[in-house]
Amino acid sequence: MRNHKVIGAASAVALAVGLVGTAIAPAAATGPEHTYLVLAPQGAGTKAAAARVAAADGTVVATYDQIGVLVARSSSTAFERAVAGRGVEAVASTDGLGTVLDEGEIVETVDSAVVEATGDPTGEPLWTRQWDMAQIDVPAAHAVTTGDPSVVVGVLDSGIDADHPDLATQVARDQSASCIGGVVDRSQAAWSPTTSSHGTHVAGTIAAALNGVGISGVAPGVKVASVKVVNDDGYIYPEAAVCGILWAAEQGMPITNHSYYIDPWEFNCRNDERQRPVWLAVQRALKYASSKGGLAIASAGNSNVDLQHKFVDSGSPNDGSAPVEDRTINGACVDLPAEAPGVVTVSAVGPAEVKSYYSSYGQGVVDVTAPGGDSRWRNPAVSTATDAVLSTIPGGGYGYSQGTSMAAPHASGVAALALSAHPGMKPGQLASFLERTATPIACPDGVFELRPGYPATCTGGQRNGFYGAGNVNALNAVQ
Repeated sequence: MRNHKVIGAASAVALAVGLVGTAIAPAAATGPEHTYLVLAPQGAGTKAAAARVAAADGTVVATYDQIGVLVARSSSTAFERAVAGRGVEAVASTDGLGTVLDEGEIVETVDSAVVEATGDPTGEPLWTRQWDMAQIDVPAAHAVTTGDPSVVVGVLDSGIDADHPDLATQVARDQSASCIGGVVDRSQAAWSPTTSSHGTHVAGTIAAALNGVGISGVAPGVKVASVKVVNDDGYIYPEAAVCGILWAAEQGMPITNHSYYIDPWEFNCRNDERQRPVWLAVQRALKYASSKGGLAIASAGNSNVDLQHKFVDSGSPNDGSAPVEDRTINGACVDLPAEAPGVVTVSAVGPAEVKSYYSSYGQGVVDVTAPGGDSRWRNPAVSTATDAVLSTIPGGGYGYSQGTSMAAPHASGVAALALSAHPGMKPGQLASFLERTATPIACPDGVFELRPGYPATCTGGQRNGFYGAGNVNALNAVQ
């Protein structure tokens, strides 16, 4: 699965403010309306920035005072130039910074399955297809706890089908919201999926109910909240991501799952004038969320690249906003949110518990690994559907997908179990606990190339570039 991008907000407040202080040259011609991220200096508040937006013929549509970020819209062709000045640290249009949500490879769907509830994950009708749960000792963990319903995992994604029989009791509807456009909308119609199954699949892996219907999630006793950041065209824009992160933080969600990456450039370069405001806004949002007790867990990506070393990115931008070009990636360029400080980054393994052919990696970047599926590990030339990850999809069904987007929710589910069994852990403590309770996996010898055309080399010892501290383990996490 390719990582998907998102950010969050807590509230959207329309402001009408006059200019205070320094005069700004009147805006020039008008054209189509565009959306902008406007950043005030850290800790300075947004009042002066909001005044400059108004004076530059713009409108503030969302205010994130917590992190000094505004989402503004303007049809003035001179807006970026006019808004710059005292009270504004950075401004950037988000045009062309929408990333297509990578749905992963849905290789097969299965009919819904219903039998009498047993209260035992191994009694769920599709359990025999859930190799991923057995791999990380979920049945044994459930004998200790299935999770605390007060623990809510925010799923920043494409929406959750709250009417799915395996999710109907699992969704925290009062904490769910859409952040499309950077503006919070709490109606169920807004935060439900429209064109994508991705968020529903992720949610099922985390918390599908232990109810004798279909499958079991890693932590069926906890709740998930739908924080929708993917629009109907399948794009994730920075303003939606910032909104989503802050919304989850203000709702007190202790864990958020981020199976995406931000903007059409897979790697956001802090030394790029256009991309730097995005990096700053996301960094501020994640730091704020951590201060509120939230741990972000993100997928490492599906490009089979070594995130530790510089290389050439040949797949960006991916939204059609400009021709794809080769770009040298160095230390100033990062995969967001996976490489942001304080985020738990997750790579993927398949049924054989070795790195999935597509999974990105990197010593010092990957913290843990988790089941993400690998439909090619048996036979590189043939895709085997049942070696992907089975989970819920909209409409009451079930489908197989694979990717690091599938690995991250396994880690989020284990983190939710850990927090249920050991309440009170702060984000850093929970992240460290996930690593300490993981099952170490050693590096394979030499060049690893399970599927031709996907070579990779693992570095490190017990903690290494492929697997970090190891495969997450549900039983270890609850003991």
